[in-house]
Amino acid sequence: MAFDVRRFDIYRKVPKDLTQPTLTGAVISICCCSFIAFLFLSEFFSFISSEIVSELFVDGSTDSEERIPVRLNITLLQLECQYVGLDIQDDLGRHEVGFIENTDKHELPGGGCRFEGRFFINKVPGNFHVSTHSASRQPDTIDMKHLIHEVSFGDEIKASV
Repeated sequence: MAFDVRRFDIYRKVPKDLTQPTLTGAVISICCCSFIAFLFLSEFFSFISSEIVSELFVDGSTDSEERIPVRLNITLLQLECQYVGLDIQDDLGRHEVGFIENTDKHELPGGGCRFEGRFFINKVPGNFHVSTHSASRQPDTIDMKHLIHEVSFGDEIKASV
């Protein structure tokens, strides 16, 4: 009894008498081809059409690790330091006028002021700005001409060479 390798043939020939075309076979073939064409075209049009999705949500966390560090270094050329302050506000309800924590003011010759500050902001819409709002009295003329030396957000990245 010899071992017949032909038993492993997965592409066997179909006998001639089983290859008769039928109406049922034609309907099934047309339906399958139509379904394949529909799937191909729907996936193709889905692929070529771009869909832009924007999502914005308020992050309610208030941990200092969940806040963004900001560094600000600015020179106000015509404004004395006694009038300079930092205001911070955001959509979580933070509103600080005259923020002074981690800020330094250095008088410059000729009446200018170099303002440096490090502070944290929440990850929500808001703003911060240098202003005269926190001064006990306002200057006679407000000239906010300035030079920005640094405004940076996030952790400082050391460049490696």
